[in-house]
Amino acid sequence: MSHSQTSCLCGAVKITAEQINPKFTVCHCQSCRTWGGAPFFAVKCGTNVNIEGEENVKMYESSSWASRGFCTQCGTHLFYKLKGTGEYNMPVGLFPNLEGLEMDMQYFSDMRPSYYCFANETKEMTTAEIMAYFAKET
Repeated sequence: MSHSQTSCLCGAVKITAEQINPKFTVCHCQSCRTWGGAPFFAVKCGTNVNIEGEENVKMYESSSWASRGFCTQCGTHLFYKLKGTGEYNMPVGLFPNLEGLEMDMQYFSDMRPSYYCFANETKEMTTAEIMAYFAKET
């Protein structure tokens, strides 16, 4: 997918992502559900991301492998950034005009609460599989 531009709710932060993977992921971990009140629907945006208004971005180190960024003015969730690679995962809803989206992966599938489920057929990774993956990466 070609580049996409977006901004936070109040416009203090503007983001241009040069490469957005239309195969999006959903994370069911407790951190993501606490952060946004629901699972985190994310598009992978790689490292070629331009952020204007960085003085309005607050970073929160949410795990040993990633940080989360949000707008200090309006609270919009902007990204989940992997420390090892510098890759950005951004909320699918930030980009209103993406086409060809397909739910591809569900992370922490064993932590998905019983009060919702998705009919989408996807790959899944459990907590144990994710912890093993990141143990190799660090």
